[in-house]
Amino acid sequence: MSTPVSARPTPFLALDETVLDRNIAAMQARGRQLGVTLRPHAKTHKIAQIAQRQLAAGGVGLTVATVAEAEAFAAAGFDDLFIAYPLWVDADRGARLAALARHARVRVGCDSADAARQLGQHTVPAIGTDPGQTGGLEVLVEVDSGMHRSGVEPQQAGGVGVAAREAGLSVVGVFTFPGHSYAVDGGRRAAAEQEGAALTAAAQSLREVGIEPRVVSGGSSPSMEFASSHGVSEMRPGVYVVADAQQWELGVCEPADVALTVYATVVSHASGRAVLDCGSKALGADRAPYATGSGRLLDHPDARIVMLSEHHAVADCGPDPLPPLGSVVRVVPNHACNALNLADEVAVVGEHRPPGGGPAATIAHIWPLIARNANH
Repeated sequence: MSTPVSARPTPFLALDETVLDRNIAAMQARGRQLGVTLRPHAKTHKIAQIAQRQLAAGGVGLTVATVAEAEAFAAAGFDDLFIAYPLWVDADRGARLAALARHARVRVGCDSADAARQLGQHTVPAIGTDPGQTGGLEVLVEVDSGMHRSGVEPQQAGGVGVAAREAGLSVVGVFTFPGHSYAVDGGRRAAAEQEGAALTAAAQSLREVGIEPRVVSGGSSPSMEFASSHGVSEMRPGVYVVADAQQWELGVCEPADVALTVYATVVSHASGRAVLDCGSKALGADRAPYATGSGRLLDHPDARIVMLSEHHAVADCGPDPLPPLGSVVRVVPNHACNALNLADEVAVVGEHRPPGGGPAATIAHIWPLIARNANH
């Protein structure tokens, strides 16, 4: 049963269900166009209902960032999970991975021989190598495609793969994250080209040591427009599903593609600006070097959040009239992943809008974030 938006105190996270479904369908269509499978990154939303829709649209499984995220989604019934992170596994984390792998197919990232040996030491004895077992643990070697954060050089993937194989692990492929696609002035295209070249070289490096890469995995939301399917089997975009102000600024999406906003009340017109009751504790504090503010107002495209405190967001609305005191506006966070991780739940709104657009009048569902703060 729907409830009035006015019955819920601001600030709160809201999710436009219609836009969400449209974004899922559009990215799945892009995957089909490229001839690759999609394994969407659930660290963005951390919500079971969204993951279910992504898989129903054609996703082959989920990507997550941590063992705890994998545990949360496995507990919700998801049984094909890739922890796209260069894990360093101790006894406790190894036991948790082994427990997951008994009931789901779990893939993990690795980017050094030492990490591969550590992973094998703390998982293989507990999991075993019975090919008939449920689930299993598989390894993808992470390579650096230009972001220079983690991952080995593509030509070194084979060496890591050999170490993992010698540790008793099943090596199934390579992956990368072209995070430098969060860039302006042609950076998205360049990152996608570097991603393709790195994955091709890494796959060849595995073949040279006798490991056939069944999985060649890449992808980020900003690079998907320019991605190549040559030699790539799957992509892992994440934030596309809800979009955010960063994607808007980079030209990855239009305002109509933004599904996630913070509903906030205008509490002051001090200094000729709109002061809102959503600060960094609701929006998150991320501000990339290219960002023109600490967030945007969805229904006032020229406005920018120019000052952000814990409980204040100050918006310069430019030539537009200030939203009236007491009115509710929709604020687009710079980084959706961080804003979502600050909330326990999202209010799902439907299609009903007041004349001329603006915040929806009713809430159709409340969806919990099952993997909120699952950072370990």
